[in-house]
Amino acid sequence: MNQEQEDKGILYLCATPIGNLEDMTFRAVRVLKEVDLIACEDTRNSVKLLNHYEIKTAYTSYHEFNKYDKGRVLIEYLKAGKNIALISDAGMPGISDPGEELVKMCIEEEISVTVLPGASAFVLAAVLSGFSTREFVYEGFLPKDKKEIKSLLEGLKDCTKTLIFYEAPHRLLKTLAVFYEYLGDRKIALAKEITKRYETIKRTTLKEALDFYKENPPRGEFVLVIEGADKKVLEKEERQKWETLSIEEHMEYYNSKGVNKKEAMKLVAKDRGISKREVYKLLLEKEEP
Repeated sequence: MNQEQEDKGILYLCATPIGNLEDMTFRAVRVLKEVDLIACEDTRNSVKLLNHYEIKTAYTSYHEFNKYDKGRVLIEYLKAGKNIALISDAGMPGISDPGEELVKMCIEEEISVTVLPGASAFVLAAVLSGFSTREFVYEGFLPKDKKEIKSLLEGLKDCTKTLIFYEAPHRLLKTLAVFYEYLGDRKIALAKEITKRYETIKRTTLKEALDFYKENPPRGEFVLVIEGADKKVLEKEERQKWETLSIEEHMEYYNSKGVNKKEAMKLVAKDRGISKREVYKLLLEKEEP
């Protein structure tokens, strides 16, 4: 940190509980008491947390609808050497909330930003789902525009990574129907009330989830964790696509792209799920009178 940065304040990204107040860390409570100002996504929600931990620090609102104007005010406050803690309604600020904009502004102004770790709903839901967490794609809420939804889901259709989304109860049925249309009937885990008394994880399929929530109107905010596309099925479909071509047509496809014969044989073998020796043998057989 250079001298100019030392003269400025620090922005603390402070994770808060997503349901159970006992998930607040000792460090987070201490920092919230020590900073000069707390920027809250919704002061009406945050005041419950602050009162619970007897945090008397001054607070102000910072949300989606004032993130640019209030953001500039907060930046000036930080430049004056004051420290600010940013908290969202629940979980980690900066994840599907306006906090990311304030972080960008701090970086541009060379203001130090640090993070106080804690709960994040999509990470907890991924772990509880039982699906692979080696690789996953977090998309947050679906866009509202139908064309954007189509573009997004068509791009994810063949993605073998676990997919994670947020959704509100009044849109859940429509969202499940859209997933079923573009992704097919695959496994899904629907998580809500994580860390709370009535925590529920419904592990089912998209079709079964649709049928269930048509009969049982959904309540509460959901995290939707969808199993990635089956790699073996995709490979089989890819092989079937190539098998509609003759071995010569397949070779010609790569030759027309400037690929030499030796390399083209390797690619053809890979596409068809056979060995290069088999490709060579088939080509020889075709050449024989």
